[in-house]
Amino acid sequence: MLKPLATTVLATCLLGLAACSSKEPSGQASANPAIPVTTAVIEPSTWVDTIEAVGTTKARESITLTAKITETVRKVNFSDGQQVDAGDVLVEMTSGQQVAALAEAQATFKDAERLMKRNDDLVRQGTVSKQVADTARATHDSSQARVALLRAQLADRVVTAPFSGVLGLRQVSDGALVTPGTIITTLDDIDTIKLDFALAERNLARLQPGLELTASSVAYPGRHFSGRITSIDSRVDPITRAILVRAELPNPDHALRAGMLMTVRVLQPGREVLALPEIAIEQVGTGSFAYRVKPDMRVERVAVELGARKDGKVEVIHGIDAGTRIVVDGTVKLRDGSLISDATPAAVAPQ
Repeated sequence: MLKPLATTVLATCLLGLAACSSKEPSGQASANPAIPVTTAVIEPSTWVDTIEAVGTTKARESITLTAKITETVRKVNFSDGQQVDAGDVLVEMTSGQQVAALAEAQATFKDAERLMKRNDDLVRQGTVSKQVADTARATHDSSQARVALLRAQLADRVVTAPFSGVLGLRQVSDGALVTPGTIITTLDDIDTIKLDFALAERNLARLQPGLELTASSVAYPGRHFSGRITSIDSRVDPITRAILVRAELPNPDHALRAGMLMTVRVLQPGREVLALPEIAIEQVGTGSFAYRVKPDMRVERVAVELGARKDGKVEVIHGIDAGTRIVVDGTVKLRDGSLISDATPAAVAPQ
């Protein structure tokens, strides 16, 4: 009885194996369908390299206005944040005593001038000696110098704007007693802003006056200020190995103020490169690969050498030629030799 039972079990197993083997060909036929991906033809494009840094803004011209003498403020002629022109009188000091002294000195000078001219005439006539005329001339010159001194003292009692700009906060009031060095206010010319920033010395050969740049500040999200490099320092800092660069940014609306921190991007001259979207690159260890589409719609995995990266794109230095169609999206599903179907949306014709 055991022998017929064993025979039955063996027959059953053989039938099962036969059934499985008969299903394999149909399964293989349905395997490896075309994988939908998006592709693009790579063409040369203009690539602008950038050098990034952070910098600090400065006014084109900036001073702190202070008192030159000890005196009482008679009148303040400005308000906080006022726009002023060169020569505008900002503060007037008490000057009654000096005005009177100037008037007296001017009168003395006129008398000395008349006496000098008269003595000169008498010397020519031989009536008085030359020594008398020399004394009169010395008195004249001394009176003239005193008039100039009093005028200078009066000028120190009037504080004027040396250039056009925006005033800061007022630090004095009418009637206040000021002494030499007392801060009155600040004055900044911010129609154009200077921007100073440091770059590593390795960038020195890439810098030159006239290069364009853009700058941004957290104070104005999404806004970019354009400018140009105007000068490069003559020395590299021996400690930081950095060089100081200065640029100027037009600031017609006075949005920028002195002392702001800004992110700077120095724009290099454009160059022609082949660039791929970063998502088209497959990174395996230290190697970088892209999938090139062959005429039979199968892909070939090629090693590429990459360069600079910017705005979601990467420069290809070696490995792919211009005019090559590569897979952009869908690389994670591919292997070398995979069959693909191009699902790239057709370009919409202009209306």
